[in-house]
Amino acid sequence: MLRLHDQRTGRLEDLPGGRVLRVLVADEAGLRTCIVADLLRRVAGRAGRHALVMGPSPDLAAYGVQPFDSVDGRPVDVQVGGDPGDALTLAVGAEPASWADGLDPLSARLAALQTHYREPLAGREASERLAGWREAVAEWANAPGRPMAREYAGAAETALADDLDSARALAVLDEIAADASLPPGAKLETFIHLDLLFGLDLVALVGRA
Repeated sequence: MLRLHDQRTGRLEDLPGGRVLRVLVADEAGLRTCIVADLLRRVAGRAGRHALVMGPSPDLAAYGVQPFDSVDGRPVDVQVGGDPGDALTLAVGAEPASWADGLDPLSARLAALQTHYREPLAGREASERLAGWREAVAEWANAPGRPMAREYAGAAETALADDLDSARALAVLDEIAADASLPPGAKLETFIHLDLLFGLDLVALVGRA
């Protein structure tokens, strides 16, 4: 079950019920906040919820962020960023103005996700980490197919359900890559399965010479 830290109460809270989860992104949201909202949409979808994300309309498709819907005035279930309102509110950590400078869009997405959304952004390099994963995926794609490693997939999904702990979930990818006992085909399938949540286009180099 997906639980989120509510800025109003200071506690982890269950999501409101219903099939549709109405998410409002603060008007002043920066890139990091929009990426967090997109991650919430993806994780909620994996849990069987349809997340309707509403808010500002910047073109962030290159960062893996789907366009937001218009605000229609109906009650909101979760608010991402901004001052707490009537809805469960996620407080996104500090976002320096130049944090994404020099990064391609999906490296910037990874830079945002590899720090828990409530913490200030860490300075860890993201481009090399993303390139390493993509190169590994391209190599594994040449191996015989195998079922995904459900124990690893479950560990990452559990981390994301625990207040969107994307940093812990991404660490699972490193564990998969380092596991010499796991067949390459299983590594490939597990990376693809989890990348539907991370949105990092980890298969970008598959099939390239």
